[in-house]
Amino acid sequence: MLQEKTTEKLTAMRLHGMVEFLRRWVEAPAQQRLSPLEFAGMLADAEWLHRENKRLSTRLRTARLRHSDASLEGVDYAIPRQLEKQLVLQLQTSVWIQQNQNLVITGPTGVGKSYIACAFGQKACRDGFSVLYRRASRLFEELAQARADGTLPTVLRRIAKTRLLIIDDFGLEVLSPADRKALLEVIEDRYALGSTLITSQLPIESWHPVIGDATLADAILDRLLHNAHRLKLDGPSVRKVKGSLTSS
Repeated sequence: MLQEKTTEKLTAMRLHGMVEFLRRWVEAPAQQRLSPLEFAGMLADAEWLHRENKRLSTRLRTARLRHSDASLEGVDYAIPRQLEKQLVLQLQTSVWIQQNQNLVITGPTGVGKSYIACAFGQKACRDGFSVLYRRASRLFEELAQARADGTLPTVLRRIAKTRLLIIDDFGLEVLSPADRKALLEVIEDRYALGSTLITSQLPIESWHPVIGDATLADAILDRLLHNAHRLKLDGPSVRKVKGSLTSS
């Protein structure tokens, strides 16, 4: 009876972590040799962990990562693609996000740029940062729609508040005047306030023609690149490499 009443009160207060801990505690009497202070500490830890996991789930759901299962621990350094392991290990601390720095990942199709970008996004979520993933084409579509329906200021504010913005597959097509202006607004709003991660098949030296306007390109790249880390990948498609290893 006491357990039921306690559980009801904890549930009413939305202390679901404590409820689950208490249930497991009652079912494992051999573990009950603790002082009242130790027991209270374990209750608090259970609730704290429950809420942290819930917040992490929310951050991951909001991020909408293309590769939801990506993780830096799962990155395969044995694949020949010139991936700098030391730099990845340095960046996985997320200090670069704390310092509002950027990251650019370039390389040909299939070398795993999107997976690595999502792995950094997943790590950022685990470290408590808000993340938003968008393919470049999808981002520009959303901004164009927001401009049309009058919600652009709201959308730009939401993007600006995100600690890590991931723009995947940048440079597949030349930007329209509206798109290049929107990109400048996004980068300008985030300057020194958040981190941006961009992946592209094109080397950075080829981004000016893609942006399409020399003045705007200079403004965008100056804000984006002056504090950016760079991962330059090169090699065969990861899928082909793994396929050949499987068949051999």
